[in-house]
This record gives sequence, C-alpha cells and structure tokens, in this order.
Amino acid sequence: MADWPIITKIQLTRYSVPVKDLASDLAFSAGQFYEPGSVSYRNVMRIQVHTNEGITGEHVSGAPAIVEQIRMFSPFLIGKNALERELFYNQAKMILRKNDRMGIGPVDVALWDLAGKIHNAPVYRLLGGYRDKLPTYASTYHADRQPDGLSSPEGFADFAEQCLDLGYPGFKIHSWGAAPIQLEIDTVHAVGKRVGGKMALMIDPCCAYNTYGESLQVGLACDDEGYYWYEDPLKDGGVSFSAYRRLRQSLKTPILQGEHLHLVEAHTDMAIADATDFWRADPDYDGGITGVMKIAHAAEGLGMDIELHGAGPAQRHCMAAIRNSNFYEMTLVHPKVHTAKCIPQLNGYEDRLDSIDKDGCVPVPQEPGLGVQFDWPTVERYRADEVVIE
Repeated sequence: MADWPIITKIQLTRYSVPVKDLASDLAFSAGQFYEPGSVSYRNVMRIQVHTNEGITGEHVSGAPAIVEQIRMFSPFLIGKNALERELFYNQAKMILRKNDRMGIGPVDVALWDLAGKIHNAPVYRLLGGYRDKLPTYASTYHADRQPDGLSSPEGFADFAEQCLDLGYPGFKIHSWGAAPIQLEIDTVHAVGKRVGGKMALMIDPCCAYNTYGESLQVGLACDDEGYYWYEDPLKDGGVSFSAYRRLRQSLKTPILQGEHLHLVEAHTDMAIADATDFWRADPDYDGGITGVMKIAHAAEGLGMDIELHGAGPAQRHCMAAIRNSNFYEMTLVHPKVHTAKCIPQLNGYEDRLDSIDKDGCVPVPQEPGLGVQFDWPTVERYRADEVVIE
C-alpha cells in the first residue's frame, strides 16, 4: 500500500443552469447584460478528483471547451500520486501541445483542493500565505439597454458612486461591444468626473475596438481622468505585442493584458516585449493554481504586478499568497444584478456586490482546501451530462 493518496477516478459533470434577467446578444455586447424578464443559461463544470483514501478534490469551472482536453490527459493521472501536481502540470502541457491548454487549470485547482483537505489546511497556507483579506474592486456587467441599468455614461457613473459608498476602493467598466467610440469616451469621462481621485478606475473593452485609432482615443480619455489601468482594448486579444508596445508608448495610463494568453512562457514574453504594464492571469485559463503561481513569481522577478481575472475561491487563495497583486475582482456586478454565480454555496462564501467589509476587502476561506461547499442538490435538475475517467 502506497503512503500517498492515489487517484482512482476523475468525474466531470456539466450543468446548464438558468439565470434570470440576463441576456446575450453578441451583436450588441461582448458578454451577458441586464435584461429584465430574460432567461439565459450558464454552463458550469464540476470537476471531482477521487482517491483511494476516500478524499475528493473538487472545483467548479466556467472555462469554455475544456472537456475534450481533460479527457486527453486524464488517463495519465489514474493510478498516480494525487500530490504530484508539478508532474501533472508538465505532462499535461506536453499532451496538449497542439491545443490552447485551458484544460489543465480546472483539474489542477481540484488537485490543490484535494491537497488542502489531505493536509487539513486552506490552500493559501500551503502556498506560503501572505494575507487573509483582499482589497476588492467592483467589476461591472456589460452595458445594457435599460434606463435603470448601465445604458448610458451617467448610468455607469451612478453605479460607480454607489460602489464607492459601499466601500469599494476600485471600479471597472465593462462597456459596449458595438457602439460609437464616442460613447466609450463619454463613459470614461463621466465615471472619472464623478469618482476620479476617490477610487481606482479601470476599463475593460474585452477586445471590442476595431482599430488602433479607436483604442488610442479611449486611452487618451483614460489619461485625462487618471485611470489606474486600461485592459484588452484591441481585437487581437493581446497577441500583437508590437501593437500594445506602441499603445503603451502613446499613453500615460498603464496597460493591463494577458487574459487571452496562456501559461507562464507567453506571459513572460509579453512583458519582455514591453507589451503590458500589469499582468493578467486566471487559475482556470493558465494552468491552475500551479500555473498562476508560476506567472506571479515571473512577474515578481521583473518587478511587475499580477492581477487575477474573475472572482472565485481559487482566485482568493492565489492572491492571498501573492505579494505583487493589488485587487480582487468582484465580477460581475450591476445595480440590479448583484452576483454572477449560479451554484449556491453553503458555508458563507459569497461573491456578491455586498460581500465586501467596511475596508473594501473580502476574506480568504479558512477551511481545508478551497474552503467552499456547494449546494449541488439545488441544481441537480440542471445536470446536462457527465464523463467519468477511471
């Protein structure tokens, strides 16, 4: 009998959960937006890594198109030591060399949850630990069409002021996907005039702008209002290092990008090419907690900061073990829609508009592993399919 836990089975269960008052229209918006009376569906994957010791690591992922990639490398894990995450990370990179490798992250996060449960410690403590409260910014849903929503520059400014009153130290605009560029510029100015100097301001167009010229115009408006960062404006998704280098040279506002590059090598090349000021990383997209910590340490070595994409337990644990990171992203929030999450939690963990404390921070879960318990019976009727690898 081995002295370490052995992986016996990997279980992937997909749920398609209805969410109310949210719509999708890719001709209008780069993401979901507020639409009263609408019902859309959110696909989430439950990843469970089972062991011979009866301990299971678990993670919930919204990363797209990951099942086939996980099926490609999962047979390698069966019968292996569940604590050898570095071995898994590197073997999966090789197996997925002709893919974007986004399948690595969700399984790696589940393995870290498993490790925390085995060692009876929260993940951020296993990572070394740096803090247990995280400064947080409000990250909006995309612009909508509703008079009481985010349908105008003034609507965004009103919501920024609401978030300031709640105690948020930062506010990020997710704007229109297809709108006159002047509307984007007006939104930058409206929010800046209302709350500039009182909170850190950011804008993330989600790669919506058609030309370098449009990106430059919005960036110059950010310069005028003293924005904290300007994120992913160009349609290339961040892969054109020469374009971002030129944009950085033309603006005072720092550039943040890297969400659409994957793993530590691409992020490091981006920084060496002078294509960003802040790094972006995501446990689901960038090789899990193992991959994010590699990226964080590479950024630290270059004297740069890393900002984690999205909200969730894995993000909280990573940020809690990283010195060179400024804000946790409370995504997505809206004056009428307070959370983007569709799987209820049972032990007090929440990512909601009102989840911050008086200091504008969220806590790091203290229970073993990721420290979150999900209410699966509530959503069982929305189960779509399941894959078991053993």
